[in-house]
Amino acid sequence: MEMVPLTPERKAQLDEYAQRRGEASAQVLDEVLADALAWEQQEYEETVVAATQAYESVKAGRTRSAEEFLEELRVKHGFPR
Repeated sequence: MEMVPLTPERKAQLDEYAQRRGEASAQVLDEVLADALAWEQQEYEETVVAATQAYESVKAGRTRSAEEFLEELRVKHGFPR
C-alpha cells in the first residue's frame, strides 16, 4: 500500500468520518476518492459535450447578438434599463 500524506486536519476529518461509518479510514478514503473521481469524470464529459454542441451551433449560425441576449435577460429578471 502506498502512503499518501495528509494534513493533520484532513486526517482528523477522515478518522471522524470513518468512525461514524464504522469503517476503516483507508476504506472510507478509497470510497470517497472513487466517488470524487467518478463525479469529476462525469462533469468533464458533460462539459466536453456542451462545448461541442455550442461550437456546432455557432458554426451552423445559430447565434444571437449580445445585445439581444442581455435584453432578454433584463426583461426576464426585471432588471432596470
